[in-house]
Amino acid sequence: MLLTYQYKLNPTQQQVVTLDTWGELLRRHYNYALGQRLDWLNRTRSQIDRCSLVLEPIGEIPHKVDYYTQASDLKQTKELFPEYKNIYADCQQQNLIRLDKAWKRWLIPDKNGKRGGRPRFKKRGDICSFTFPRVNSAKAGAHLTDNILKLSKIGEIEVILHRPIPLRGSAVPDGGNPQDRTASPDGFDIKQATILKKADGWYVSFSLEDKTVPTALPINEIKTATGIDVGLEKFLTTADGQSIEVPQYYRKAQSVLARQQRKLARKTKGSKNYQKQVNKIARLHLHIARQRKEFHYQVAHWLVKSYDLIIFENLNIKGLARTRLAKSILDVAWSAFLQIMQAVAVKRGKHTKGVNPIRTSINCSGCGARVEKTLAVRVHNCSCGLVIDRDWNSAINLLNLGSVGLPIPGCGGLGVSQPVKQQVSYVNLRCSRYTACG
Repeated sequence: MLLTYQYKLNPTQQQVVTLDTWGELLRRHYNYALGQRLDWLNRTRSQIDRCSLVLEPIGEIPHKVDYYTQASDLKQTKELFPEYKNIYADCQQQNLIRLDKAWKRWLIPDKNGKRGGRPRFKKRGDICSFTFPRVNSAKAGAHLTDNILKLSKIGEIEVILHRPIPLRGSAVPDGGNPQDRTASPDGFDIKQATILKKADGWYVSFSLEDKTVPTALPINEIKTATGIDVGLEKFLTTADGQSIEVPQYYRKAQSVLARQQRKLARKTKGSKNYQKQVNKIARLHLHIARQRKEFHYQVAHWLVKSYDLIIFENLNIKGLARTRLAKSILDVAWSAFLQIMQAVAVKRGKHTKGVNPIRTSINCSGCGARVEKTLAVRVHNCSCGLVIDRDWNSAINLLNLGSVGLPIPGCGGLGVSQPVKQQVSYVNLRCSRYTACG
């Protein structure tokens, strides 16, 4: 199992200049390597006995360009441009590996037949990260000792360890609390370190590997299950009637962002004051993203702690984001939440399952009848006597669909004998950096 722990760095001014220089040089090399690949593709797109109606470059047909040919040219690059000698070699190779992955995602479809977008040339500031593929090994370019990260050709940088790294082989300090252990014999190995720049400074992301696989709860031991229906009026509703309100972090920050962007429009483009204002706006966006991510983790941990099986709907979120509700849909970030929820469930040994959401908001969870209603109608009112919130009704239908064939008690939905006109209760989650989900 792989996890990522991210910590903030406290580099000196000279180290900041070096880190920025590395990012700019790697960006130029990325663009040059991408240009090589596109040139090879344009010159070999037509067969040799015919001409293309679109484009036919004149000149010698080059050999195929891939990662291995471009990695072998790194020595020549350092001879022509001596400034690349100051960059650790593994970081340059990882830069080419990143391009190679993007190139293959574009040309080679995945198992579902989908392909990624065409790789783009990076403008200044786009590449703000580079990777050291080995940490704390014999030939590694990065070594972590306590809270000091020593990088090859950069020097020692202080790491702000806001939480301990569970490294392998350490023990609990003498007289300490077992919950305060900084590492354990069954801890993690640091596989690689990625240095990245954000609006508020430089960070390091350690990729940790735990060779132990989390044990999933056996199917016959599942005792609690629920379906969750996500929406814009309520963030989600569970099958037992609990709902979570939509925080709307971006909507609430729109007035502040608009005011800061008006200030930016009045400044001279390219000036120091312009760059300061750009960074201020970037910090606001970063704060909104962090608020949203923390909220997602709180909700995910609450769900996984409360239920052994969570059934969700497989929505076409990209298609929904092209509608007039795009801003609200992107603000709640359903896709990011579902990924986080599934990752938290795997680490805790719980189960998640996605089902087709077709007609789950129309069919009655009590009798199965089809009850047509528009999005404006927020109450499900069936002729069988069932009157509940439409999101609650949809969550029960999701639970019934996802629990077919599973030995889960109490998954028959709401029958006509159930009380009607029930109210949805709200689970209040206070989103703060210093509070945890209860």
